[in-house]
Amino acid sequence: MTHHDHDRGDGHPILELRRVSRHFGSFRALDEVSLTVRAGARQAIIGPNGAGKSTLFGLISGTLPATAGAVLLDGRDVTRLPVHRRVGLGVAATFQHSRLFLRESVLENVLLALLRRPGGGLGGLRKIAARPKTLAQAHALLDQVGLPSRHEAPAAELSHGERRQLEVAVALATDPRLLLLDEPAAGMSPAETARLTALLAALPDEVTVLLVEHDLDMVFELADTVTVMHLGRHLMTGAPDEVRASAAVQSAYLGTAEVSS
Repeated sequence: MTHHDHDRGDGHPILELRRVSRHFGSFRALDEVSLTVRAGARQAIIGPNGAGKSTLFGLISGTLPATAGAVLLDGRDVTRLPVHRRVGLGVAATFQHSRLFLRESVLENVLLALLRRPGGGLGGLRKIAARPKTLAQAHALLDQVGLPSRHEAPAAELSHGERRQLEVAVALATDPRLLLLDEPAAGMSPAETARLTALLAALPDEVTVLLVEHDLDMVFELADTVTVMHLGRHLMTGAPDEVRASAAVQSAYLGTAEVSS
């Protein structure tokens, strides 16, 4: 069973990349990549090692500046905006390397994220934790991501899979319209990956999901749209079945086995 039985990505373009490039000296990590992500989509970016996926993720999230081209969010040019300004416009990201506060509790990590929500930064953690509505929001987010019994545990005690779940809760706490996930299934067991896939599939259509992922089973289970990168260029974007059947994609992966299952 797959989670993309209907086309969720049929809304307006929430994200547009217009001929974006990123050079490191003379090396072109990205070369004039154009891409559209429609509101409500579950879109994945895949490609062999060295394809430019993580660099592209950095340009979208704001952690890397573009050498050339434009990044548009809802038609607004955000190319030069730093990460925190993009968060304020509804972009949230999880990264390959955890950015959790490991000494704080699971609940406190979510409360700290709620502080970063527009209008949420009135007072410190103790003050926001004292608000019944805010506490209820934090508990609801942790229940939503599958951590109902771990609220008081230090984040450092969580398993790898549970940390990924918490990272999604932290991202959702900022009330994003666009959720960016950088290799969310990395290091996960099959059972943990299945839980994460179900969690992302169950998010409301108001949250657009864009993920970079090596786990192609997860990609073809979750995504309604798949973008393939190769050698810093955009190779193709299409429905999962179109991507699986593409001779160009199979050639980029040096064989059919990796994309045909």
